[in-house]
Amino acid sequence: MNEHPETEAIAIPAGPPLSPPAAPPAAPAAVPPAVAPASAPTERIAVRSGELAGGSDDPGELGAVGGRTAYDPTFQTPTERDPRPKTLEDGSPRPYVTIVLPCYNEGAHVLQEIDRITTVMNASEFSYELLCIDDASTDNTLEVLQQAARDFANLRIMPFRRNGGSGTARRIGTQQAHGEIVVWTDADMTYENERIPDLVRILRDDASYDQVVGARTTEEGTHKWARVPAKWFIRKVAEWLTKTKIPDLNSGLRAFRREVSLPYLRLLPAGFSCVTTITIAFLSNQHDIKYVETSYAKRAGVSKFHFVRDAYRYILQVLRMVMYFDPLKVLMPPALWMIVIGFIKGIVDMVRHPFYFPASTVLLIVSGMMIASLALLSDLVVRSRDGV
Repeated sequence: MNEHPETEAIAIPAGPPLSPPAAPPAAPAAVPPAVAPASAPTERIAVRSGELAGGSDDPGELGAVGGRTAYDPTFQTPTERDPRPKTLEDGSPRPYVTIVLPCYNEGAHVLQEIDRITTVMNASEFSYELLCIDDASTDNTLEVLQQAARDFANLRIMPFRRNGGSGTARRIGTQQAHGEIVVWTDADMTYENERIPDLVRILRDDASYDQVVGARTTEEGTHKWARVPAKWFIRKVAEWLTKTKIPDLNSGLRAFRREVSLPYLRLLPAGFSCVTTITIAFLSNQHDIKYVETSYAKRAGVSKFHFVRDAYRYILQVLRMVMYFDPLKVLMPPALWMIVIGFIKGIVDMVRHPFYFPASTVLLIVSGMMIASLALLSDLVVRSRDGV
């Protein structure tokens, strides 16, 4: 304790003698720097405060869940938080709805479809944008869209230099959408686009649903004699794999929450089966889907659907998606059946020919064990990956 007498001596008397220089009540001057850094981070964090805005406990803010009387485009329930700024880069308010409209050689009637959609959306309470994607059309579709952009204020055009397919157009359109709710539909006059506001209202008013699908009650496409049984079979396979009732697996009219869909967009194929994919992706990850019955009209123009090729892609995509989320459901049943049949056959062979195992019996058992091992390995990969 006596090793530092000078320190103690200096520390005590230092106060009185040095009180003149103690004029460094510049200590208060040090306070502003402490306040300034505190305010600076506040401003930086304020950019992200929109993420927390929907989580407020203020009953006035959560009026929709507890008493909101008018539609507020800035309102967000806890499951609808959108981390993006409320305004676009040009300062205009961010629309609540983005309608993605892929267009490929639809020049003869796309203007009529645009007018139909904008009329019903202008009459609704929602702010919106209509994102028309020209998929490298070989007719005058792009020229018609460019002319329409001068007459319709909410129209935005995204032209492709190369044809990517409807799935690519919908995927990129969803990624580039400004709205919180994204609507998919077609430009061929088949879907009941007058129902778009109804689909959006369901998502706005019920946070338990992440997607609303317009389920068609009739089939008006080409090759109807073959499409109906093929779609029924594919739908039943998807229902068995997802353990969910699916009234319409591949309807092109649907609305969903953009933020929920983003992790699954990379899974979308380029072709028509993109609608099947996003349905199975949502169902496989416990995102609830509501189906609303809609009418389906005969298409305008020429169909781009090729029965044999696209039906094969539908089946392949259904199996691929379930393999991606639940490989045991696809691989384990045939593996177990092969093993069981192999053992039964082996017992019969042993009774008929003691101590003799035919090659076919060994092949059945070994093949079943290999497929079962592959199923377990696939399931391990699925459960160990990060994200979706």
